[in-house]
Amino acid sequence: MATIPPPVYSVPPPLPPGWTEHMGPAGQPYYFNAQTGESTYVRPLPAFPIIPQAAAAALPATAAVAGAAAAAGTAPKKPKKEKPVVKTPIPGTEWLRVITNEGNTFYTHTGRKQSVWTVPEEIKEAVEQLEREEALKKAREAEEAAKRAEEERAKEVERIQREVHEKVSKRKAEEVMPVDEIVVSKKAKVAGEAEDDEDMGDEDDEDDEESEEEEWQREAAAQLAKEAEEEKRRQEEEKKRQEEEARKLKEAEKQKGMPQINMPERVDLSIDEAKALFKTLLREKNINPLHPWDTSLPLFVSDPRYVLLPSVSARREAFDEYCRERARELRESKVKVEKETLDPRQEFERLLKEEVKSTRTSWTEWRRQWKKDRRFYGWGRDDREREKRFREYLKELGEQKRVAALKAEKDFFALLKESGLAKPGAIWKDIKKHLVSDPRYDAVGSSSLREELFNTYIKAGASDASAQSPAPSNASELPSGQAPVEDEEEKERRRRERKERAVREREEKVRAERSKVEADIDRSKLGLTKEEGELEFRTMLTDAIRDPQVSWETVQPQLQKDPRFVNSPLPLNQQLHLFHAHVNALRVKHLANLHALFASNAPALNTPFTALPVASLLSSLPATKLGYNVEDLEREYDKWQRERWTEARAAFDQMLGENSFVEFWGRLGKMDAKGVNVSIKNEDLGDDEEEEQVDMKALAKNVDLKEMIKVLKNDKRYLVFDHVPEQREQWLRDYLSQLSAPTLSVHVPEK
Repeated sequence: MATIPPPVYSVPPPLPPGWTEHMGPAGQPYYFNAQTGESTYVRPLPAFPIIPQAAAAALPATAAVAGAAAAAGTAPKKPKKEKPVVKTPIPGTEWLRVITNEGNTFYTHTGRKQSVWTVPEEIKEAVEQLEREEALKKAREAEEAAKRAEEERAKEVERIQREVHEKVSKRKAEEVMPVDEIVVSKKAKVAGEAEDDEDMGDEDDEDDEESEEEEWQREAAAQLAKEAEEEKRRQEEEKKRQEEEARKLKEAEKQKGMPQINMPERVDLSIDEAKALFKTLLREKNINPLHPWDTSLPLFVSDPRYVLLPSVSARREAFDEYCRERARELRESKVKVEKETLDPRQEFERLLKEEVKSTRTSWTEWRRQWKKDRRFYGWGRDDREREKRFREYLKELGEQKRVAALKAEKDFFALLKESGLAKPGAIWKDIKKHLVSDPRYDAVGSSSLREELFNTYIKAGASDASAQSPAPSNASELPSGQAPVEDEEEKERRRRERKERAVREREEKVRAERSKVEADIDRSKLGLTKEEGELEFRTMLTDAIRDPQVSWETVQPQLQKDPRFVNSPLPLNQQLHLFHAHVNALRVKHLANLHALFASNAPALNTPFTALPVASLLSSLPATKLGYNVEDLEREYDKWQRERWTEARAAFDQMLGENSFVEFWGRLGKMDAKGVNVSIKNEDLGDDEEEEQVDMKALAKNVDLKEMIKVLKNDKRYLVFDHVPEQREQWLRDYLSQLSAPTLSVHVPEK
């Protein structure tokens, strides 16, 4: 009877080399590669074929057998090499399904000689159809085998019953023994006793035979009943199995007749669709866009949508895009709410109050610092309106500070009066010790200003005393009731006048000093504004003017639309100077590009203008920008060639000056032998022959121009004049003629 193969249980594939498994803080396993430093929550797959599941399931049994063999003292057998056993062609394809002797299955392509452990996508439907046909075939074979087994079992039961009956009848026949075979070995008994004994013996034999027969029959009946019960249980199991196979067969036939609906194990999505689903996952989990990848990963790694993207790098890229988009959305929503709830004018005023603390603050500097702040650009049509409000606020701030300073001075005078210590002859250092704890003392911000106010108050008190000194002499002439009252009123009036006069003098002095300081500030601001204006004007020219052929008159209407030109603090002559410098820079730039085109098309110095691709050069960007026609282009080419010739000629002279061979022999040829020993020994030249004197001047005459040309001919600066060899040789002769004889030095020979 055919048996159903046992189910195959899946085991995780082994990790690739270099990967290790670890457990995270939340109990989530993750994998780390020590070589690349990469970590992931998704189990990495190996690059080599994975061990099939059946073989993996058989490993524990193999290990157990090996352990048992070792315990018994026998060496385990060497496992057999895995070989293909059954090859089944897949209908309609060039693929074969191969089953090995270990029960593993792989697929091979006969044309490409390719083998894979998994079912390829191109033959998945054909393999499923083949498996369904094989399942139907196995079901039919199992049903036929079950019928044959039932018939064989029935025949076996009949045979057993027949053999039992034969044995019973045979045993009964064997129990009747002949008389002549009985041997009597006992002595003769008395006749009566012999008869009794014989009767009893016959009865006992009959009882024993009957009991043995009954016992054997009971054993046979019990065995037959047990076999019948087992047969009944087996038939019930077989019936259930046949019913299950029949149900599966009907379902397979039904599916075969109905249109097939293939439910794939996974849905193949495009990268954009998978990225969109991944971002939807992040939005559902409400991932904070300010948190890094490692912090946010445990929040969504267990979701099935995490594995829609094929790699960790793709997931991180989608995560970064989500963070940027989400942060932008949150920022825009916040700005929208603020715009709806806040007044732009009030925000601008609040910015002025919080950040502008001094009347010396420059608009350009303050604008550069706050131009990207929403409170700055949220109000006003343009910078002109914001600057106007800024100037007005500076005036208001100056007025507030002036009023506060006047109030502080008045409060300080009142403090001196109330203290009663400010008398003529008093010293400020002694008086201020008693006033330092009063807040009106700190209201005057400068110590020098406090001392100056104290001196003013003392002077005002001294003038009051001098004016009041003649009062007692006139008091006797006045009526007795009126004199004191009038004196007191007059004193009070004069005191007030003196105070007011002192305050006015102080205000005038402070105003003069302040105007002087403000003039200095304005002069410094003017220099700074001029420098910044020049920088902005240069930037405007770079942005607006890119044609080197424009003039100031033609470009001025375009520049007047730019606020940087309208608000420029530069005078007209400086603007013209910057404009012409910018246009000249553009022209030089395009000329350099045009010369580069000349150099690429005319490698030699003697290349004529007619040999150039004139049409291509005229249509090039530099020539178009410069507005050159054929004549202008030829004129510029001739000018460039002349400059190039001059540079090459200077390089040729430099080459001659750098060459030590030419210089040495050229100078040696100019030596005069008169009174000079210009000979060397052969041993100095490396010869082992007899010592002879060699005349260096004679050697110099042998080194002619051809020897020097052999040395120079490999230099690029020499080869560039190949088209004028006679002129080049003449230059070399002229150079040699200009050389002077070397200066000689006296050498003392060694002893």
